[in-house]
Amino acid sequence: MPGFARSVRHRTRRTGALALAALAVASGLSVTDTAYAHRAKPSGAILGIWEAQSLSGAGNNKAHPEWGQAGRIYPRVAPANYADGVGRPVSGPNPRYVSNRIVNDTGTVLYTPRGVSQWAFVWGQFVDHTFALRLGRRQSGEPGETANIPVDAGDPLESFPNRLGMLFFERSIPAPGTGETVPRESINQISSYVNAAAVYSNSEARLDWMREGTVDGNPANNQARLLMPGNYLPRRDSRGNPETSPSMVVGGHLVNTPFKAAVAGDQRANENPALLATQTLFAREHNRIVAALPGWLSQEDKFQIARAVVIAEQQYITYNEYLPALGVNLPQYTGYKPNVNTEVTNEFATVGFRGHSQIRGKFVIESAASRYTPATLDALRSMGVTVTVEGDDVELVVPLGEDAFFRPDLLEAIQLGPLLEGIGRRAQARNDEQIDNLLRSFPFELSGDPACRDDPELPQCVTGFNDLAAVDIERGRDHGMPTYNQLRAAYGLPAKTSFKAITGEPSEAFPADPELTPGDEINDPDSLDFTALYDAAGNPTTLEADDATRGVRRTPLAARLKAIYQDVGKVDAFIGMSAEPNLPGRDFGETQLAIWRKQFAALRDGDRFFYANDPMLPWIKVLFGIDYRRSLGDIIALNTDIPRNAMAGNVFFAQEAAVRGKPAEVDARTKARTQQAPPSGAGARKGAEAAARFRAPGS
Repeated sequence: MPGFARSVRHRTRRTGALALAALAVASGLSVTDTAYAHRAKPSGAILGIWEAQSLSGAGNNKAHPEWGQAGRIYPRVAPANYADGVGRPVSGPNPRYVSNRIVNDTGTVLYTPRGVSQWAFVWGQFVDHTFALRLGRRQSGEPGETANIPVDAGDPLESFPNRLGMLFFERSIPAPGTGETVPRESINQISSYVNAAAVYSNSEARLDWMREGTVDGNPANNQARLLMPGNYLPRRDSRGNPETSPSMVVGGHLVNTPFKAAVAGDQRANENPALLATQTLFAREHNRIVAALPGWLSQEDKFQIARAVVIAEQQYITYNEYLPALGVNLPQYTGYKPNVNTEVTNEFATVGFRGHSQIRGKFVIESAASRYTPATLDALRSMGVTVTVEGDDVELVVPLGEDAFFRPDLLEAIQLGPLLEGIGRRAQARNDEQIDNLLRSFPFELSGDPACRDDPELPQCVTGFNDLAAVDIERGRDHGMPTYNQLRAAYGLPAKTSFKAITGEPSEAFPADPELTPGDEINDPDSLDFTALYDAAGNPTTLEADDATRGVRRTPLAARLKAIYQDVGKVDAFIGMSAEPNLPGRDFGETQLAIWRKQFAALRDGDRFFYANDPMLPWIKVLFGIDYRRSLGDIIALNTDIPRNAMAGNVFFAQEAAVRGKPAEVDARTKARTQQAPPSGAGARKGAEAAARFRAPGS
């Protein structure tokens, strides 16, 4: 009987493969392009018919197989801007000096008036880790050229002690053959596609380790499931010898225990709990899809089908929830355009997609107290979480400071569901020139000394300080970014001829104010005072109310920009872009919107495997009942114990804002959009026809 069963299964699989092969010929469907198959060591076409896209991105564009693949130079929209024309960064105001006067929020958080939730910045980072990673170290592990940013302890606006006198900064590694006689260029280490690379990686060796089964470089020995001990991402020591595990970026609490880092497709997964939670969610989603597939499929086919669905889900969420929530409208999709290069540009990666101002410095999680034991709550307190128990409920406030960075244990203590639900509960910060001081002045790494928990500023605790705003400014100079007006010209926008034209304010002069030092207002700490705060309805509010969406400062932003830069033509691109007012109905100024629209349109239109062009997806829907058209909230509910009705219809709009009805109109439009059928392109039609004519063996 066992032999008979094996024979039946063998004939069943063979019959299915032959039927699919015949169907492919009859339908005119393309099979795997073997010319590119060797680039990512694929195990063959899915079910002998459908092409599995490579991990590296190679071969996506058949005419230009190198387009979008990992390891390519970031292309430029504007000419390189270096002091010597080839590689020396332009001089300008000290980035920390600029940060203290322009980006400093003085502890006052302004929220987006449109009710966009914290999922926007979390998803933004997750997607960024899918298609952009600059090369910061050489193959030998040697870091790039040092270009540390001086910190003036005597600056009257320097409120954060820095005993080192500098912010550490390393330049990106130049692409071979650049930076000496031709302008310096930088390398994108990962592929330029929305292809779930943060989940699966661009490396066959890394993926081999992450899949269940033997780690020997042979996909035939792998299982379809991703390795998830306890339903969380594996740690580097999960397979025994951590020395053979994939490398992960570590810092903070992982410095002394690097082998306890969680392993994901992207090496930056441990940076913060929200990012790690999103990585974990989609690893669970992959395994959920695998479990829904029939047993007659091979392990490799199950894996590739689940991967294709996860890729499509992430594309679908990005283009139907994430971008619309922020007010980024794209031209209607009209099909795949093989002449469009998807490659992420230097301007997008270095200037336009720096969303640090959107980050709110904490997550607020509300859950049933019964979910946690007293010991777990004590452990959370020891990790810097503020725990408030009221009757049957518990509130956890997780600060996005040094206590939360590089701490995978924090996610497991909170649990995946409550954290993911908490991300969508409240609004994110307003997308403007300000960045939360938790991210603008924080210890970069802590030692393992227990005394550091009580006093992280002890000399033995700190190995560096960081200021994301200062780094953003300096990275722009490192990469030879154009000035603000040069950037606008590159995107077809007219130049701004005054500082008040940049900010939209009526004046660029400092006011006559008895609280300010005449003639030296730019160095007066009182210049940053908020004199009025308003909520989303335009009503006056207070700092304690924690609901301000607009603030009036003692001095105009334009006046401070003018005092620092003097000449509009010398404004750093990142600062000028961030200083623009948001356009009506959008969370972006004019320049940033133009950058995003151009890049996300290219990532969509130039991707042969974009969900609306992939013929395999409708086939999967008809044959297996698996539909990629799911909202992020749907995927959270399917993979955690959080009910779908406990979250907003569109989790990219905050629950507390939805209660007030502010984003209801946008939420309804987005919900309707996510329920639409995909565009009926040629690929979609062929896939649907194939699915309609084929049924699984034995069905």
